[in-house]
Amino acid sequence: MSNARNKNAPLLIIDLEATCWENRTAPSGNPQSVWNMDIIELGCALATRDGNLLDSRSFLVKPSDSPELSGFCQALTGITQAMVDEAPAFPGASMMLEDWLGMPAGSFIWCSWGNYDRLHILADGEKHGRVPTFIESPHLNLKRLWRRTTGQKRKNGLAHALEYHGLSFEGHHHRGVDDARNMVRLLRYMDWSLESELLNYPNRST
Repeated sequence: MSNARNKNAPLLIIDLEATCWENRTAPSGNPQSVWNMDIIELGCALATRDGNLLDSRSFLVKPSDSPELSGFCQALTGITQAMVDEAPAFPGASMMLEDWLGMPAGSFIWCSWGNYDRLHILADGEKHGRVPTFIESPHLNLKRLWRRTTGQKRKNGLAHALEYHGLSFEGHHHRGVDDARNMVRLLRYMDWSLESELLNYPNRST
């Protein structure tokens, strides 16, 4: 566990995209949630705490519960039906991510903008019977770290955070790998002395 606090270890930043619908209502008529939305992209970036991007990659995922992407989802994310039709299912995409990462769980921390990504990865892992091993590493909510650093409480979305620092979004907003890369651009503005108190350690009994 102590290795996860190694300041020289890179950060793994994850931003996922999932099936979604214009009125936030699944085809079943139920409100969309992590339990009826399928992850369709795991956008990843490896970076240093001072904002140096080391590597990035998009891992597309073939949806299972809702295999047909809505037009709204395709327009929002830029991910087309053909792209996910050719992608592996969640377990296969998770294995590809782990092969690319090449680091044992616990030797780094992973980050996302908010807790949604963590909860959805856990939900899809339960659904498919395979949770990615990086989930076993400590998690850092970058939104919370940024809010604590800047004192901003309301406008704390990724686009607003970039705007706060005079930065414009680069790439396609709501495309996972582009969102992850843009989070890297905010790392140099974070107060990393807060890291240890904000880390969320996984429950290793589950």
